[in-house]
Amino acid sequence: MIVGRFVRGLDDRLRLSPVARRAMAKVFPDHWSFMLGEIALYAFVALILTGVYLTFFFDASTADRVYEGSYAPLDGTTTSAAYASTVRLSFDVRAGLLVRQTHHWAALVFVGAIVVHLMRIFFTGAFRRPREINWLVGVTMLALALLNGFTGYSLPDDLLSGTGLRIIYSVVESIPVVGTWLAFLAFGGEFPSDEMIPRMFVSHVLLVPGILVALVSIHLAILVRQKHSQFPGPGRTEHNVVGSRLWPGYTLRTLALFAWVLAVLFALGGLAQINPVWLYGPFEPSQATSPAQPDWYVAWADGALRLFPPLEFRVFGHLVPAPFFPGVVLGGLTFAVLYAWPFLERRFSRDELPHQLLDPPRRHPVRLGVGVGAIVFFALLVLAGANEIIARLLRVPLADVVVVLRVSVLVLPVLAGVLAFLTARALRGGDAARMGDLTRAEFRRAATRSRPKPAAAPAEPVPEREPAARVEVWQERDVWWWRYRASDGGTVLTGNRGATSEAAATTAARTAYPGVPTVRVPGPRPVDRPRPVRSGLRRWGRRVAWGALLAAAVRRRRRGRGRDPGG
Repeated sequence: MIVGRFVRGLDDRLRLSPVARRAMAKVFPDHWSFMLGEIALYAFVALILTGVYLTFFFDASTADRVYEGSYAPLDGTTTSAAYASTVRLSFDVRAGLLVRQTHHWAALVFVGAIVVHLMRIFFTGAFRRPREINWLVGVTMLALALLNGFTGYSLPDDLLSGTGLRIIYSVVESIPVVGTWLAFLAFGGEFPSDEMIPRMFVSHVLLVPGILVALVSIHLAILVRQKHSQFPGPGRTEHNVVGSRLWPGYTLRTLALFAWVLAVLFALGGLAQINPVWLYGPFEPSQATSPAQPDWYVAWADGALRLFPPLEFRVFGHLVPAPFFPGVVLGGLTFAVLYAWPFLERRFSRDELPHQLLDPPRRHPVRLGVGVGAIVFFALLVLAGANEIIARLLRVPLADVVVVLRVSVLVLPVLAGVLAFLTARALRGGDAARMGDLTRAEFRRAATRSRPKPAAAPAEPVPEREPAARVEVWQERDVWWWRYRASDGGTVLTGNRGATSEAAATTAARTAYPGVPTVRVPGPRPVDRPRPVRSGLRRWGRRVAWGALLAAAVRRRRRGRGRDPGG
């Protein structure tokens, strides 16, 4: 009753009921992929909630502190205030470790959901007119999420994050002419400086989150204004949206998703250990961790630094160090292409029309090939960020792993992009409904297809002749069949008994219809026979599996021979 009076009084003064009715009548598509953006939003909410709790106990300072707490190996050790407060938060604050690890997992899910959401938008063409602005907003949110994730990862001032800060400081310094000035501005002096942690703390909890909140608001406002895009289907046009209304169906579904996201994040925070800074120890400028791997969303930059050869040169007397290209140029070029892609595609495709319906990826082979190649490229860079772990697990020299990864980064993305391009062209121009139904002939046609030649001038008209009656003979597997086709084309009589050879079928047809010419026609396409591409993949998969088993058996036998019988 009190709530009803309050709502009515508020509506009398602000006239909110018309706005609320229109908002509740808004329709949202039912496809599951549209929930990816909501997962990112709810992970961001979890980041804010857990981050507010952590700020009550974190001391963003590099001043010396003596840790006195429950973690015995560090009790009485002098560390920075940031590191001491992080360890104290993990062991002496009620639910501190749960909240800190949940915060870290939420950051990983937040960035991952943004990346997958952008991939869905890219491959379906949802960035086209009139949604270019929202695409730019989303790419900016991705860049800010990467920045905020890295600063939050570095705040505890442990040895692992300090190694990463040393790397990023060197990357910023590698920028010709202005690199040193930018490094001093960002880090507050020569590395490591006393202003480093406080500045990152202000950026992490105030500046970047504030900008992200503003961008999320702009993103949602544009979405409400322009309406949702949707996949093609029955009853779906460029002028409507088919799905569930905001109230009550969509509201209940999205609240359930919010609860699931929070449940999964807190379950990960309580059950899956992540970033145990007490094991790494406090940061010391004279030390570095090995092996050292950052979170996955910046591991691609670390992998690029590890694979790029040590090439340096001078331009107008200024040194261009080796970290400049993998650390600055690669990331800058990647985001430049992301920002410019909607306008580049519109220019080359000359498509100026607004689009509300999404495209299946097969309809745009070039876009699909570029996207798949980029995904493989960055996935290999992430893998390269753990090259020393790969070398240790495989028991091979690290230099060999680096050489293999360098060749793979140059070759595999191109091959994957070309394969995706040809697959899209074959699916778009052939009869197959799925990739498993494609044949080698369809791939061959897709690879050799060119622009259609101009039609030749029409020949002299030839008077049409009435088709004559005939008997058609064809083969299905090992059985031959025949049928009589009348001159009108509509009367077709098929023989009810098959023959073992073409001659036997022809003899039976001539016996039934003497004097009618007999022709051989192609039989129906078999549908239950496995396709060549699918069977080839299965055959190679079995070979790889048997090879892996054989290699494992040989390795186990060698280990058994190398053991000491008396031990």
